[in-house]
Parts: sequence; structure tokens; C-alpha cells
Amino acid sequence: MRMKRGTPRPRNQRASNVRQRRQQHLLDVKVRSRSASQHRNRRVIVVLSKLGLFMAIMIGLYFGGLRLADRFFFENPDYRVSMIDIQTDGTLARDQVLRTAAIREGENIFRINLSDVHDRLQQLPQVDEVQLVRRLPAEIDIKLVERKPIAWITSEKDMADPFSTGGAFLVDARGVLMKEKKLLPEHLGLPLISGCKSESLEAGKVVESYEARAALELLRMSTRSFMQTRFQIREIDLSKGYCLSVTDKNHIRVAFDFDNLEQQVQRLEQLVAYAEDSKQELATVNLLVQRNIPVTFGKTPTDVINDTIVPNEQPKFGTFSAPTFSTTTSPKPKKALPVTKPHPKATPPAEIRRAVPVNQPKKN
Repeated sequence: MRMKRGTPRPRNQRASNVRQRRQQHLLDVKVRSRSASQHRNRRVIVVLSKLGLFMAIMIGLYFGGLRLADRFFFENPDYRVSMIDIQTDGTLARDQVLRTAAIREGENIFRINLSDVHDRLQQLPQVDEVQLVRRLPAEIDIKLVERKPIAWITSEKDMADPFSTGGAFLVDARGVLMKEKKLLPEHLGLPLISGCKSESLEAGKVVESYEARAALELLRMSTRSFMQTRFQIREIDLSKGYCLSVTDKNHIRVAFDFDNLEQQVQRLEQLVAYAEDSKQELATVNLLVQRNIPVTFGKTPTDVINDTIVPNEQPKFGTFSAPTFSTTTSPKPKKALPVTKPHPKATPPAEIRRAVPVNQPKKN
């Protein structure tokens, strides 16, 4: 008996062959990939929209904040600088400070960059420290601490007056060179460092030569009591190149080595004390050697005065020889011999004359 075509197939038979199943699988993959890409695109669009909204809000806040800052701070007339207080302990003028700082009254106090003002003022050779304070609503305080010069310095060997010449510069303890537009009287008493030819001298520059640094170190040591009272430095000559040739106010010439200045100053103090105890005057001292220091002595003030004594007049009676003094130095100063005065009896008596009247009256 034949089966009809319309009868259903048995359940245990496959509904499709291998080719049909492969096509069906490919269709399922395409459908899943298309839905995944659509979902991914939707997520990207959402993220971009959120990011754009956030950036728009931030830009709005930024420009809104700028507008509010301009309205309440930068364009507010209450914050215009009406007072600039400048305090300095030196010779800097107010106009020079304002011109260097590049600030003026009437400018908004918040538009002034205090860091830039500090850097500009610090470039002045005379300025050592700068302090800036912004006081609201309309005041700026500027406090300057100027450098204190301790000496004059020049490349020339012989300079009579550094105060009036253009080749001399003021130098502070740190070695910074200065050129003051207004010189003070106390600058005249500063010591002179001459013969500094190892480097070029320019205002605002820091000296770096070994000789100049040693000279500044010696001047820093001169603040002690011994150097201020017994040995006051007037000039330091660097032209020799191997030593510091120092001259004090009493014209004592001392040769210092560049190294071990502390020990050399101590030996000089002992020599000065010995000269004072023995009542002698030092002329030259060579501290380049540590033992058997060469020392020469000069004339004492008493010897100099006695050498210049000249009698005003000679005695009328008798002879008198003026004492002579030796120019050689000795441990004890020679005393001037006393001038002996002539005895009063040696003076010749004046001629005595008797007065006689012309007309004599008659006696009764």
C-alpha cells in the first residue's frame, strides 16, 4: 500500500538538510550583529550628548564667571589703586621704583601681578629684598631692603678719588656691584679694592674672581673690635696677583695670603699688641709666612715731631746748640733735651742816667 504525499513525516527525521541549516545560522548571526551595532550606536550617541551638555554647561559657567568677575572685581571702581606706599632704607627714589615696577595709581588692584612686580624690582642692583602686600580695596605696600655697600672696587691700580670717577663701583658683602645715582657722604669712608683686572666690572654683576672674594672676606672680618679700632683697612691692592696688599689708616702695609685669613688676622692682632706695648709703630708686615714673620717699624709720632722742631730765635748772650735726634728706630722713643735758659745775671745791666733840672731854685 502506497503512502500519500500529504501524510506528515516521522518526528525523528530532520526538517532540513546541511545547506539549509547553514543558511539559517548565517541569517541568525546577521540579525544579532545588526541589533548589537544599533545598541552600540545608541550608547555612543547618549554618551556624546551627555558630554556635549556637560561642556556647554562648563563653558557657560566659565564665561558667566568671567562676566561676574569683571562686573564685581575687575571693572569695579572701588578696587582701583588709590595709594602705593613705598618704604626703602636706601637712596632709591619713588619714581624709579614705580617705573621699574610698572604700576600706577588708578589701575585695578586685581590686574596687578605681584609676582612679576617682585621679579622686576629684584633686578635692580641696589635691591636686596622685596616685600609686596595687596591691601584691599585700593592699596599696595612695597617694602625694599637695599644692599649695604662695604667697599669701592675698581680695575685701576691707583685711584685717588673713587667718589668722582666713573670706573669705580660699590660692592656689598655678597659681591654684587652697584652704581648709585645718588651718592651719600658715608660712601666716602668706604675702603677701596683696586687692581681687580681678572674680570669685567658691570653694575648688577656678581664678582667671581678668587682675589676679589678673598678681599671681601677680609672686609667682612673687619667688623670685629680689633679691626675697627687698631687696624682700619683703607685700601686693598689686588694687582700683584699672589697676595692682598692691605693699607690701613695709619699707612701700615700688610701682605695677606688668599687662604687662612682667620689665622693671619690673629697673628696681625698679636703684632699690633706687641707694637703698642713696646711703643713702636709698625711699617710693614708680611703674613705670607707662618714663622719668623718679617716686620719693619717706622718712626713714632714723637720722633716725627722732634725732627721737625726748629728754634724760633737764638739767645742773645752765649751760644746754644740745638739738640740733634737720630732717625733710626729704637725700642724706646728718645725724649727731646730741654732747652736751658740763660741765667738772669748774664743779662748786661742797662745804663743809668741821672736827671738834672735846668733851673734850680735858690735856697734861703
